[in-house]
Order: sequence, then structure tokens, then C-alpha cells
Amino acid sequence: MWTYYPDLLAQPVPRYTSYPTAAQFTADVGATDMASRLDTLDAGASLSLYVHIPYCHDICWYCGCNTGAANRSHRLSAYVEALEQEIALVATRLGGRGRARRIAFGGGSPNSLPLVDFIRLLQQLLLCFDVHDAEISVELDPRRLDHQWIATLAAMGVDRVNLGVQTFSPHVQARIGRIQPLGMVERAVDGLAQAGITTGFDLMYGLPGQGMDDLAATLDMAIRMAPARIALFGYAHMPRLLSRQRRIPANDLPGQAARFAMAAHGYQRLTRAGYRAIGFDHFALADDSLAQAAGEGRLHRNFQGFTDDDADALIGLGASAISQFPDLIVQNEKQSGPYRTLAVAGHLPAARGAVRTPQDRQRADIIQSLLCTGQASIGATTGWPDLAMFEARNLVHVESGQIRLTERALPYARVIAARFDAYLQPQEKRFSNAI
Repeated sequence: MWTYYPDLLAQPVPRYTSYPTAAQFTADVGATDMASRLDTLDAGASLSLYVHIPYCHDICWYCGCNTGAANRSHRLSAYVEALEQEIALVATRLGGRGRARRIAFGGGSPNSLPLVDFIRLLQQLLLCFDVHDAEISVELDPRRLDHQWIATLAAMGVDRVNLGVQTFSPHVQARIGRIQPLGMVERAVDGLAQAGITTGFDLMYGLPGQGMDDLAATLDMAIRMAPARIALFGYAHMPRLLSRQRRIPANDLPGQAARFAMAAHGYQRLTRAGYRAIGFDHFALADDSLAQAAGEGRLHRNFQGFTDDDADALIGLGASAISQFPDLIVQNEKQSGPYRTLAVAGHLPAARGAVRTPQDRQRADIIQSLLCTGQASIGATTGWPDLAMFEARNLVHVESGQIRLTERALPYARVIAARFDAYLQPQEKRFSNAI
């Protein structure tokens, strides 16, 4: 179904979980801007709260997340105390304005914390914010998930869990430093289902030593367990930026053509199994809210990927967490030590970001619409990029100020969206390839 055009995939492009992207964040934007948006938030605004736990018990070699080893109990407890302080500080500035409709814990691995500390954080959120009927989701490492964790998640009202699976092939697991037997994941899925918690999987292609047979077997095993959502990400090898990836030899990775074939196979296998394709790397069963949002044109994209979350403001809590308002994107201090110092001292830990101009917001709307709905309106405004190279290959149709991606364009959606990025430089190396 897809045609491979290597020239279109030659330049790395952002994933566009925001626009402007983090590459445009500067220290000129920070705590003062964050305080201003919190102080002036409308009383009836809807909020989405994201809590970042930057720790894992075991550091996987492929991982590009901001995370460190959870090997010192005092470090974890100090971080939890700082998070409690930040939660209280943000809530005090809001003064009861805004209603939190979603709470998401991510990382790292939130279950790298002692269970009692996770409970503390969730209770602090419940105490400090209006979270009546909020949907609660948690990213978890199945290697650290036991019956006590599952029972507590259910008792605390957690609705959805996302499991980091990546691959079921033992030899590929060994190459990425993540040994995770199939039975372990099956037990986690069964336990979560019995507790009434919906499950999602993160899977990957393009991993070291991974062949098409490995991917096919992993997809078949995942489909058999029937998670409501599956994200199928392409591994981004950037050892220059991520020292842990230096343990993965570049010559052990599938080439670009093989990666393209893997992405195409994943799309075909999952859609034939009844999953709806969501954007370029997410899949959901038909009765899942993400699939319903996509079908109704309500899909959005933020720092957590494709989502049906349409909150007026996303507030990130914890080291490196990102908050987003209509005209502002701001990121907390990345390093846990300086983050703790700021939060415990009663300061908002926002350290860098970008103020979005009207032109930024217009381009952000176009990029999001292309990625989420496959079409966008650009009106009659002159100065937009030339899309002739995509039109010539029947990847886009442009008519009367409307852009529509064809079905063949899905693997090139990021590349096409990147044409509307006013900041992207041809020599940029910090991003990953689109496939």
C-alpha cells in the first residue's frame, strides 16, 4: 500500500508534540511566564495534569526519556517531597480556578517509586485540585508490577495503564537491555483486566537485531492480549545525544528500507486485526475513546502523543515536565537536583520555553490538523511552502486553500507537516527520521 521514497525520508524531522518544538525553547521564557498564565487562568478552564517521574530501576539502552536510576531511596523520597511542594504551589496560584479532567503519570517509570510514595502523590493531587471524575492514567514497567500495585491502582481509581513492552523477541530484548518474558506481560494484562483497568502497549520497530519475523511475532502476541491501544514507535538512534544508546552498535540496526517495511507491516497487521490507525504511529480498538475521537475529528496531539484530551491547559509537574497554554509552552528544570532545590524553596521550577506568536499558533494548527485529521486549511495566504514534490507523487492534494493527505501519505505525514515549520533548519540533527 505504501511506496518507499528514500529521498523524502532523508532529513530528520520533529515528532511535533508541540509547535514550536523544544528546539526553540529558550531561558528567556520561564517561571514568570508560567506564574502569569496560572494567575490569569479562567475559572471554568479545563485542566490536564501530567506528573513526571524521572526514574527507572533498570535503564534500557534504547530509551530517549529523561530518566535516571532509582537506586537510592533518599533520592526518590526527596523527589516526591519536591513534587508535593510543586503541586501545592501550582494549586495555590490557581486559587481553585480550573477543573482537572485528566491526570497522567509518566516517566521513566512511576512504579519505580515505592508504592506508598505513588499513593502520596496521587492523594496530594486529589487534595489540591478539583479532580472530580478525572480520568487517571499511569505508564508502568511490567517488570515491576505486582498484585499489590494493581490492587492499589484499582482502589485509587486509575482508569488506564500503559505498559512499556517494546518487543517480545528475547534476542532483541538482550540487545536493548530489557529482558521481559512474555508470561510476565501476560500476567500483568490479566491482573489489570480483572481489576477493571484498561491496558495499552508501547511497541517498537527498528531495534537492534530485529527482523521482520521478530516484529511480526511481537505484533501477533500483542494482538492476542488485545490491549485497547498500541503505539508502534520507530527506534531513534541518537548516541551523540543519549550516551546510553552507545551500547547499541549502529551496524546492528535495520536500514531505512527495512524500517519502512516494518512500519508498513505493523500498519497492515494491526488494522487487519481490528485496530484503527490513529495518526502515524498509534492504533486503537474501535470502542476506545481515542478511536472514537479520531472518527469524530476530535483528535489532538501533545507531549503524550495522539490524544483525545482537549483541555484548555496542560500543566506539567516534575523535572523536565512541559506545560502548555494557548500562547505559551514552558518546561521545568530538566535535572532532578536543581528541580528539587527550586520546588522546595517555593519557586515555580519552570526554566525554559517559548511564547507562541499568532503566526506560531496558525502554523501549529496546520501541523496538528495534518497529523491528526490528514487535512488542513491554509486559506489564500501567500508564502506557504511548495508541496509540488508531494503532489507529483500523489501524496497530497491541494485545492482552494485546502490540503488533504492521501492514504499513501501516512508514512510521510511528519515530513509534509515539517514543510510548515518556520524554524526547522536543513542541517538540524537532533530529530529522528519520520519512519
